[in-house]
Amino acid sequence: MKYDDLVFKIPKESKNYRENSHIVVGNILSILEKRVENGDNKIIINTNLRNGLPLENINKIAGPMIEAWACEAFDNVFDDKNNMYNLINVEAQERLGMADVILQFKKNNDILTGNIDVKATSNDIPESGRSPNITSFSRIRTAYVKNPDFMFIILSIKHRVYSERNEKTNLMDGIMEILDYNAYDLKFISEDDISYNPALGTGQIQIKDIHYVTTVFRSTWEMCQLLDKKYLNSSKKTFEDFYKEAKKNKWIKD
Repeated sequence: MKYDDLVFKIPKESKNYRENSHIVVGNILSILEKRVENGDNKIIINTNLRNGLPLENINKIAGPMIEAWACEAFDNVFDDKNNMYNLINVEAQERLGMADVILQFKKNNDILTGNIDVKATSNDIPESGRSPNITSFSRIRTAYVKNPDFMFIILSIKHRVYSERNEKTNLMDGIMEILDYNAYDLKFISEDDISYNPALGTGQIQIKDIHYVTTVFRSTWEMCQLLDKKYLNSSKKTFEDFYKEAKKNKWIKD
């Protein structure tokens, strides 16, 4: 038996999926742009450390802080029930979940749901943003089969960290400043930009460089095939491994 012998369940997304994805990504970027324009692009950490925060290790906690900043931006919009984005729901997700926050926008009689994965990258670390783990192979592959309109958005936020003396306390404040941001629908990221790391369970889907991404439009089934190709081309995974996952997660017909 080989890959082409399998009878796959072929997911078919809605005809307007591409338009809906464009709306969700556009709204996310617009919300963050408005927050930055209002001057709210800094996270200030007050401490009693006279020499400031240990900057060489600060990026270990930057991720959750940047994620909280983004979630707060969405929450602030959601609090306005007449907001211009028609954002009707914001749900922060548990740690280790597939997404960090789920956003829902109303479009006429439809509800557009975006599963947002926030990736913080440091402007001060040259290799930051190179090959970050996005999600597990089996998890995202299964999500696309269960819901062909599953929208997984990667929100990349670049920041820098520095210390500044607080004139009132004469202590050093740690400051995380948001410098740039972008958002991509995983389904539309080019094949060359997506890589697969076989380590950890069924392996991790990665983006080679989150700051330089090319997008292409493809169907959900084309995305599933691309994921399968990345998995099967790994020297550490076999067709037998793939078949086991396909049976377990019901990607193929009995």
